[in-house]
Amino acid sequence: MKLAFIVDPLTSLQPKKDSSIEMMRAAVRRGHTLHAIEPGGLHLAQGQVLARAIPITLTGETSPWFSAQAPALLPLTHFDAVLMRKDPPVDSEYLYATYLLELAEGAGARVFNRPRALRDFNEKLAAARFPELSPPLLVSCREDVLRDFVRTQGDVIFKPLDSMGGNEIFRVSEQDPNFGVILETMTRRGQRTIMAQRYLPAIVDGDKRILVVDGEVMPYCLARIPASGETRGNLAAGGSGRAQPLSPRDRFIAEAVAPTLKAAGLLLAGLDVIGDCLTEINVTSPTCMREIRDQTGVDTGQAVIEALERTVR
Repeated sequence: MKLAFIVDPLTSLQPKKDSSIEMMRAAVRRGHTLHAIEPGGLHLAQGQVLARAIPITLTGETSPWFSAQAPALLPLTHFDAVLMRKDPPVDSEYLYATYLLELAEGAGARVFNRPRALRDFNEKLAAARFPELSPPLLVSCREDVLRDFVRTQGDVIFKPLDSMGGNEIFRVSEQDPNFGVILETMTRRGQRTIMAQRYLPAIVDGDKRILVVDGEVMPYCLARIPASGETRGNLAAGGSGRAQPLSPRDRFIAEAVAPTLKAAGLLLAGLDVIGDCLTEINVTSPTCMREIRDQTGVDTGQAVIEALERTVR
């Protein structure tokens, strides 16, 4: 198959941990060819969605991890599958890309994850689709409403709706002397909607990333353990990753959510579970594949490529 990966600039990807590169390696092992489409590489002209596609060859485990040929302007229908792997923020440019990808779908391109699903499943808000699995949460831009939630819950996490990697995540309580300024900063003085979730003490045992591929729950998760003195378990925020088998509760949550993801056209998703609660559903560029493979031998990248093969053929 001819595969196109829409990714952040190739030189910014880290070959020893990036899940997009994991999938590329699996694709090459199975005889497929690779192109990369970097930010700004999609165009609409004369009713056709085109991409500035860069043919790439993988060269090794360390940077430079690829070699590139001259880019060509190609219709997305040229490829057997297009994988949208651009990292958040899910800003206007990201949304415009999904509109273009949806137009390409209408012309016959196969896009994974489906552009409509990328818009419909906001990674923070998607957990609210499953209230029986999630902690108490609130979404609002009103400072008085958010204050009432903190007063009721006592210990709360504030997070933006469009970011990743633990960016702008705050743990707050009414007793925090910075509570007011955090609230003002997070909501832009009432102009930005955010999420508040009850703080889950089980974070000390890890924020578990569970990968779901084409509706199938992978057998190991990566528990991301916060660094000393830190609330966030995100690897990008200094957390450490420990691969471990799913607990019965982990599997229950993942299997309850998986059919909805598959029906929406989400070939790959990453569920975040803290303790017994679903906190996020990551659909833009789910990661942790490399860490799980290194520690357990389970190759989620290959599972994704095999699922692509089944779907496309």
